[in-house]
Amino acid sequence: MTVSALVAVLVFAAAYVLIATERIHKTKAALGGAALVLGVGVVGSSDIFFSHDTGIDWNVVFLLFGMMIIVGVLRQTGVFEYTAIWAAKRAKGSPLRVMILLTLITAVASAFLDNVTTVLLIAPVTLLVCERLDISPTPFLIAEVLASNIGGAATLIGDPPNIIIGSRAGLAFNDFLVHLTPLVIIELIVFTLVLPWLFRGSFSVDPARAADVMALDEREAIRDRGLLVKCGLVLVAVFAGFVGHSLFHIDPSIVALLGAGVLVLISGVPQRDYLSAVEWDTLLFFAGLFVMIGALVKTGVIERLSRLAVDATGGNALVATMLILIVSAVLSGVIDNIPYVATMSPLVAELVGGMDQHANALWWALAVGADFGGNLTAVGASANVVMLGIAKRAGTPISFWEFTRKGAVVTAITIAVAAPYLWLRYFTFG
Repeated sequence: MTVSALVAVLVFAAAYVLIATERIHKTKAALGGAALVLGVGVVGSSDIFFSHDTGIDWNVVFLLFGMMIIVGVLRQTGVFEYTAIWAAKRAKGSPLRVMILLTLITAVASAFLDNVTTVLLIAPVTLLVCERLDISPTPFLIAEVLASNIGGAATLIGDPPNIIIGSRAGLAFNDFLVHLTPLVIIELIVFTLVLPWLFRGSFSVDPARAADVMALDEREAIRDRGLLVKCGLVLVAVFAGFVGHSLFHIDPSIVALLGAGVLVLISGVPQRDYLSAVEWDTLLFFAGLFVMIGALVKTGVIERLSRLAVDATGGNALVATMLILIVSAVLSGVIDNIPYVATMSPLVAELVGGMDQHANALWWALAVGADFGGNLTAVGASANVVMLGIAKRAGTPISFWEFTRKGAVVTAITIAVAAPYLWLRYFTFG
């Protein structure tokens, strides 16, 4: 290992420990780590600002920024209050039924939007439901972000790693629907069944509060119907852009920024109202994290780890599939799954090229492992970081380990379900 690689590993490990132990704020830890790898010359300005492989993923940063502004404008309409009351009434005031309803909505939406966008839209609703019922929103927010990472695996556009894999492997939207959507449906059924156990003790509610919610008229929550219509039209256009971004050749980040710009122009909402919804800490945290991960990519650390996994397969397709599944889940939970998949996909392509049978199973193992592995820790997926930022701003901070204790269990369960699915579908009946 070179000196640069050793420095990159040590800095990342130190920052990760600080984030996990919460000795200092995660944004300070990430920016401090980024400053160190920059200061000692492991990466330079060209690496972090302009490189597709080692730089800050501006698509993620600006996608978040654009959607945060849209959510900030949308909040002024009262639609989140409307949805919160509607959901609570449909669930008859039962916290467990509210959780199941919101997690299923989140999972389905994440299959057709990116999971970060879905989290940005569903979190305000959740906070309002829990406020109305006077219960802690923490279990609900955690459950929703876990569901978003599961649901996002169902389609080509649901999770960024899927887009990378689809491009490298030549897989289309329908391929993901046929191969991964059945697995995601199974995973969501299992996930729903374990929710009462996973969050046991979180479903007590004062009957008087539930009765008060049932007596509310959700239609009275809408404060500005004209603005709601404008937001609805812009959101339809933005969502169409997300779904058809490969057809229109416009990145989702550009779609989000255009939608935010148009909405700011036509809404008349004061600047302070929509900018107050921007999670600046979250954006800066991502910037620092991307710089540190870029240092690991540039120095070849991630590639070495991936190649060790590939070399250990011995040319056996089933062994390769299971190893890629497990390694992808673990590494994607520790580092961002986007650079991991970008580094791993060429190695999987090389391995696939040397196999006559069952080769495509390796691509599905990579997608499933990376997508579900994002639930492993609080920094395993972009949606996790965004949700923790929202929770902190709402006055109900979620600690690294509070999230990770639940996420690790869900990751273990989803990978345990995915392994026999891959084996049965591609090696027994395939």
